[in-house]
Amino acid sequence: MARDDRRFLLDVMLGKLATYLRMCGYDAAYALDRGIEDDDAIRALTENEDRTLLTRDAQLAEQADDSLLLTERDIEDQLRELRAAGVDLSLPDKPQRCSACNGEVVSAGEVELGELSDGAEVDIDGDIDADVPEHVPDDAEPYRCRDCGQWFWKGSHWDDVRETLAAL
Repeated sequence: MARDDRRFLLDVMLGKLATYLRMCGYDAAYALDRGIEDDDAIRALTENEDRTLLTRDAQLAEQADDSLLLTERDIEDQLRELRAAGVDLSLPDKPQRCSACNGEVVSAGEVELGELSDGAEVDIDGDIDADVPEHVPDDAEPYRCRDCGQWFWKGSHWDDVRETLAAL
């Protein structure tokens, strides 16, 4: 199944896994980000948004129309379970999803004034370099989440995740 074809909802026990899936480019909603913990609400959201539910709760997985039950607690073991289930776990060429909020991540030069939902703005004259935080390395291509405004770049964390995925 192509990466863009699958959308996930991860229950409250799988927050760290949501981060990995987002870094792999998946639309991976996390129940706690949506403020839901109740099984009925999780099932309803899964159905309403046409998502595959990822859960460690056997009863919840059985009740959902489209679910994948994970049995492991360790994040690397959970990633192995997903890979065994046919989920492509590789990093895209550039960040696509915000690891914090699941919003779309775009190259900083593509962000238009007023597009960020949190009110963050790029420089009026379009000089994106003036807006890039000082902690972003000068040699890194900056990316920004359209929803929360968080900045990203492919640095050591990106490399660490790539190594983790390669070792599975």
